[in-house]
Amino acid sequence: MELIKQHPLLVILVIVVAGIAALTANTYIENQNRSARGWGGGATIVVTERARMAQIVDEIESIGTAQANESVLLTAKVSDTVSKVNFEDGKYAEKGDILVELTNSEETAQLSEAKATVEEATRQFNRVQNLIRQRLASETQLDVERAKMQTAQARFEAIVARLDDRLVRAPFSGVLGFRNVSPGTLLTPSTPVTSLDDISIIKLDFDIPENYLASLKPGQEVIAISVAYPDRRFSGIVRTIDSRVDPVTRTVKVRAHIPNDERLLRPGMLLAVNLILARDQALVIPEESVIPIQDRQYVYTISDGGTAERREITVGRRKPGIAEIVAGLEEGDEVVTQGIIKIHPGSKVIRKGEQTAVDGQSRRAGARG
Repeated sequence: MELIKQHPLLVILVIVVAGIAALTANTYIENQNRSARGWGGGATIVVTERARMAQIVDEIESIGTAQANESVLLTAKVSDTVSKVNFEDGKYAEKGDILVELTNSEETAQLSEAKATVEEATRQFNRVQNLIRQRLASETQLDVERAKMQTAQARFEAIVARLDDRLVRAPFSGVLGFRNVSPGTLLTPSTPVTSLDDISIIKLDFDIPENYLASLKPGQEVIAISVAYPDRRFSGIVRTIDSRVDPVTRTVKVRAHIPNDERLLRPGMLLAVNLILARDQALVIPEESVIPIQDRQYVYTISDGGTAERREITVGRRKPGIAEIVAGLEEGDEVVTQGIIKIHPGSKVIRKGEQTAVDGQSRRAGARG
């Protein structure tokens, strides 16, 4: 007691040292217990993933411009005033629909006259034909009447053709553009009436570098994406590969056809294009698990004893987030994806999920003690 009173600081120092020693001893014992359980006090926590089979798509990216399957700017064949307009802006027209009618009063009258002439010439021909049967007329008279009848018929058909020229028809089915004429407009062959686009199929033209020329062939799949429909993917096929390579850009033009039944795509749209060269099943692992050393590639696997093993692999194609394994691994093999920089061959490692389980067992054992 006298010593405590004379040297209180010394006593406190002794107590602190004793406490530190006890804590150190307890830590050492805990580490020894972990070693006895086979994990090792210096085990590094890592995250692993198994090699798996996945589809790898070889594709080429490009930019293309949409075009209508058929497109035309409608005009009249003759000059005259518009008598009737039979369409509205943006409507769908079937092939043969009459869109605009021009004034045709004179041609209509000529048609009536020509029709009457044809009927009269036909009657005269039939009359002479009957007379020949009765031996009252000659073959020469019949030939004359036949020529008159044929001439009248030809004139009638010519007037019908001129009348048809005064009708502006849809040459194919499609979507009409803006209407540029009204009744009473003086229409000439150089005056645009409207546009007509067949957009049931979109022709997509895009350029591919010439080094891919040997891989291109009709029938390959293309996927098009438009900023107007970011959540949609428009699928089509390659129809034509240009016969020439551009000597300036060193690219070849490719044309694909994309079905457009919903009429979402319009001519002139800019589309991002992915040309699919191949779809293959391949063995892949996360790209971050690959360790490049000089000109070789390695991964870390975990042995049965819980140590890290470095294994050489051969890497094939790379896609965002994954790498194809050509040799060195098999499906189901486990590779380290996180914690790679903390380990080396022979390092003690523990998987992240197993570390949680071991800590829980240790806490329960301590509670029982």
